[in-house]
Amino acid sequence: MPRTRLMVPYGADQTVYLVIDRCGRPGCPCCETEEERGELETVITELMSGQFNEPIRILAFNTLEHWSDDISEDVALEIETRCDIDGVAIPSYLKDFVASHGSPTRNPAAFRRHARPGLPAF
Repeated sequence: MPRTRLMVPYGADQTVYLVIDRCGRPGCPCCETEEERGELETVITELMSGQFNEPIRILAFNTLEHWSDDISEDVALEIETRCDIDGVAIPSYLKDFVASHGSPTRNPAAFRRHARPGLPAF
């Protein structure tokens, strides 16, 4: 049986960020993570610089505090904000990720999907 590397961080209280990236054939996601991705800023910088093929989801977890969370929406909004501030378009390799998890004002179809019943969809 092959031995796998432990994914639990070494340290008292550390949040680890996991990027789920579609790096194989279509429909077959795989995980990309390294110990260096212990900071959210590193994850965002690597996403924006094209270090991932096609990110699907970003997860955060902290084993000491016993929590995990899908932070894809927060990361997508941060990418949108940084691109807006810099006056640049969202990189092509992040467009699907941002469209899936980002702001409804940028993605009207997502806003319509999340509109409450009885309220008009824009």
